[in-house]
Amino acid sequence: MPLLSRCLCLLLLLCPGAVLAQETRIAALVNDDVVSLNDLSARVTLAIKSAGMENTDQARERISGQVLRALIDERLQMQEAKRLNITVSQEEVDQAVARIEQQNNMPKGALDDFLSKQGISKPSLVDQITASLTWAKLVRFRLMQDVAISDEEVNEALARLKEQADVPQSRVSEIFLAVDNPTQDEQVKQLANRLIEQIRSGIKFDAIARQFSQSPTAAVGGDLGYVTSAQLPPELGEAVNKMNPGEMSYPLHTGGGYYLLYLIDRKVLGAPNPADTELSLVQVVLPVQASSPPDEQQRVLLRAQQISASAKSCGELAKVGRDEAPQTSREIPDIKAGELPAPVQKAVLGLGIAEASKPLPMSGGLGVIMVCQRKDPPGGLPTRDEISDSLARERLDTLARRYLRDLRRGAYVDIRG
Repeated sequence: MPLLSRCLCLLLLLCPGAVLAQETRIAALVNDDVVSLNDLSARVTLAIKSAGMENTDQARERISGQVLRALIDERLQMQEAKRLNITVSQEEVDQAVARIEQQNNMPKGALDDFLSKQGISKPSLVDQITASLTWAKLVRFRLMQDVAISDEEVNEALARLKEQADVPQSRVSEIFLAVDNPTQDEQVKQLANRLIEQIRSGIKFDAIARQFSQSPTAAVGGDLGYVTSAQLPPELGEAVNKMNPGEMSYPLHTGGGYYLLYLIDRKVLGAPNPADTELSLVQVVLPVQASSPPDEQQRVLLRAQQISASAKSCGELAKVGRDEAPQTSREIPDIKAGELPAPVQKAVLGLGIAEASKPLPMSGGLGVIMVCQRKDPPGGLPTRDEISDSLARERLDTLARRYLRDLRRGAYVDIRG
């Protein structure tokens, strides 16, 4: 047994209370629930690793306040769900984990190994997923009856869209940091500026959004989809109009907090959205690590190039995957291009049917991917149902923020450390 493990076992035997006290020291009291320092530390690690930040003491200290506020919000959400007898099943959690694997181009079941190698606590991730799913279900249960959209509202929205048929639409991602009272303003603004620094250093905007944004869009990396500037609050719409694709805004102050915006793309209203292209794919990933010896990396690159040049059908490529890399290769029967990582999406949309991609860096190695089926999206204006769904989602998001704000105001919260 390693020395550290023996020491811990001896400490548990001789003085179990010492370890228990370390694990349960209180970071915050939220009504009758405790957020321990252990909970906070695990979630800070999850946030840092998920966002691709450097795990230093300075970085941990900088984000711990925001992470603690997120944990407090989760406790309030789960308390409200318990009061209303709303739960999520293990199957729903497992499906969410599977979606994370798919979105990160991982084989089924690979997330556990990734978390272990990164030193991330799986229970902390599961708690975060469970809270997110539960809150979404609670919001639908309590507020959906308040978001009915009338025919008149759809007519008005459709008329505006027709007037804007030649107006550019912008695909925007957001990070929203709430300011619940004026005393938090400067602290939240400083956090927004630190997040900008992290993104400019190379960390993906959507990774930061998933961990730090307090908008419901955090679950999809902050993606608002395609919007016109008129669909955004005036200060946000004005900022988007001045941006080019690939640019990020400075912190934008609104009545409720600070926004960071990232402009992904711009198109003319009514043009087809490539992200909606429906695809069936085969993917082969040859395992290799960035830390592998150069000769091993070169060997894998040459083999990936051979596969790319020789595979002439999805069946051939799938057989190569089964023979050479069964653990990391897979067939993906139905997926929208927008659900793929950005580099993979760009490569795939440029392929014809049964055309193999050049070797692509993927999680765990080098990949070759092939399009088996493709259905391009239609152009034109959104349907009435799509407009109604969009209006309902916007209204539901607004009500959900108000609901959480009221829970915060009615709660007893004592932050200890």
